[in-house]
Amino acid sequence: MRAQLVEVLQVANQHLQQLSSGRYELRLHLEAGTYQKNTGLEIDVYDDNVGQVRSVHTLSGGESFIAALSLALALGEIIQTESGGINIDALFVDEGFGSLDQEALSVAMAALENVEGSNRMIGIISHVTLLQETIPYQIKVEALGQGKSRARVVTPE
Repeated sequence: MRAQLVEVLQVANQHLQQLSSGRYELRLHLEAGTYQKNTGLEIDVYDDNVGQVRSVHTLSGGESFIAALSLALALGEIIQTESGGINIDALFVDEGFGSLDQEALSVAMAALENVEGSNRMIGIISHVTLLQETIPYQIKVEALGQGKSRARVVTPE
């Protein structure tokens, strides 16, 4: 299990380097796990701005989002590579974009467009106005009340 996590972290770090402009690197926690203390599968993050390793639990909301996105992209790639013919054609990202500042949002969107360009559809679930203004194909859901809603497809004109 630990060896598989190391493989996932290697691929995730390729994405994280791009998403964090080289600031962060995910690392497997060095302390060996014990049954009562931890599992041995904990992840730390190296922060190049301070030159130290720290727990991923100390990441801000936006930082956590890009780390989680990097891990999700890595898992998809590894599953696809090792599964012998299974293609993962879609990735859905639910929220998290609201925790990003303008620059981090632009970097995340560029990374997702890059992934989408490699024959994969990316679905984003978000309330962020900037995303609504820039994503050409959308499914807008409107609440009608009493637990009912209506969906409409928006396409570029």
